Amino acid sequence: MAVDTESNSGGVEPRKGMPSPRLGESEFKQRYRKLFYDPAFEPEAEAIGRLAEIAWQAYSEERKSPVTRKAGEGFHDPSYDLSIEWIAAHDAVKAAQRRHDDKTAPSRILIINGSSRSEHTCPGEMSKSFRLVELARRAIAGRPGFSVEVLDLSRLASEYGRRIYPCKACFSTAAALCHWPCSCYPNHSLGQVHDWMNDIYPLWVEAHGVMIVTPVNWYQTSSPVKLMMDRLVCADGGNPDPSLTQGKDAALAKQAELAGWDYPRHLEGRLFSVVVHGDTEGAANVRHALADWLRSMKLDPVGEIAELDRYIGYWKPYATSHDELDADKDVQVEVNNAALALAEAVARRRAGEFPTIGADLKDPRPK
Repeated sequence: MAVDTESNSGGVEPRKGMPSPRLGESEFKQRYRKLFYDPAFEPEAEAIGRLAEIAWQAYSEERKSPVTRKAGEGFHDPSYDLSIEWIAAHDAVKAAQRRHDDKTAPSRILIINGSSRSEHTCPGEMSKSFRLVELARRAIAGRPGFSVEVLDLSRLASEYGRRIYPCKACFSTAAALCHWPCSCYPNHSLGQVHDWMNDIYPLWVEAHGVMIVTPVNWYQTSSPVKLMMDRLVCADGGNPDPSLTQGKDAALAKQAELAGWDYPRHLEGRLFSVVVHGDTEGAANVRHALADWLRSMKLDPVGEIAELDRYIGYWKPYATSHDELDADKDVQVEVNNAALALAEAVARRRAGEFPTIGADLKDPRPK
């Protein structure tokens, strides 16, 4: 990213004044020991105490990225110390982009299960979203020349160590402060590790088509989908070179944006399908919100057939909702058709027959 941060050295000073969240040593160690609440850890109390002291030192010294190396050639500041974990994520995204661009490779479809429900946690039953995802997966997998990846966000609730941390809204301070891929996590000093997004970014990048299947949760998309959505902000205008802002230097990032930011669209041109299902209210609103979000990132719609909002078991008992899905053959066909339409559009786009209308027109509002 060729941006001259020296050309606007005045910049805009970051606004400050919120109360500090920093903990004292006693409170920090008390919270740390909560990780070992199970009485089975009691014989190791002294060892845990020593670990708590090490963790306190990392916290007090704010050692967010304790293992780094020089950025090297290709970065704005080759001498800047970059997290090796971010470098690995950066390299994975670049490799995924090469897979996406390889015209000899299969067409890649990413299907996302947005429900947090599964039989492996408290609900004790699979979700209808998962069943619809499986319908879509089988429909596309049956076509030659296609590779299908399923991202099952229910694992946030069922799998040990699976997390998507919330977006910190760096972009709202300055576009250049939001790094692509996100560099906010892991933060080892705060114990914010096991962030799933570094595995999720390459799935989006390599995909030629993305299909999201989600239930309505309280008039909104599910919480796992919203977490993923917010953390994908870096894919839409984010800065691929943290050395440009010396990590998270807000003042430098403001200078970079004011010097002229081109808002790179890292997922531009991919195609999408959205399936939203509910039982009482909100399905259309959620479908609109998801489709608008995807369009705003410059992903392209396939058409009406690939954007569904449906009610399954409308105002019927939750206990029999799977029976309602069994009986609703029409919605099963519609989901199957949405998947096939996405696959058809991907095949046509890769053959040069499904262009993005207006792609050569300048966007006066790229933000």
